[in-house]
Amino acid sequence: MIRTKRIYEEPSEDDGARVLVDRLWPRGISKERALLDRWEKDIAPSNELRHWFGHDPTKWEEFLRRYRAELGEREEQLARLRHEADEGTVTLLYAAKDEEHNNAVALKRYIEEGLTVVPAST
Repeated sequence: MIRTKRIYEEPSEDDGARVLVDRLWPRGISKERALLDRWEKDIAPSNELRHWFGHDPTKWEEFLRRYRAELGEREEQLARLRHEADEGTVTLLYAAKDEEHNNAVALKRYIEEGLTVVPAST
């Protein structure tokens, strides 16, 4: 199972593996308070894409397309997250204020689509 959560929310036992998926460390959060299992900054959108998007919801669909193209080059990190999600809960942490239009949500969708088994046609 994969969840998303703002890093500013209190950690929970339900979080499972806590993985920060932002390129930059979140402001005002100490490493102790974050209680991360790891920081996967290389799976975050590139600086160029991040700046272009600027958390503008009107750019969301194009952001998804561009980010997916970048994720195509991150198979090792994606495989690890998929494996962990098969074994238990993984919470993708992000700092953005917008809870619907951020890279963690996009990453979750990408991973879940990769996990989905399409039934064979009859």
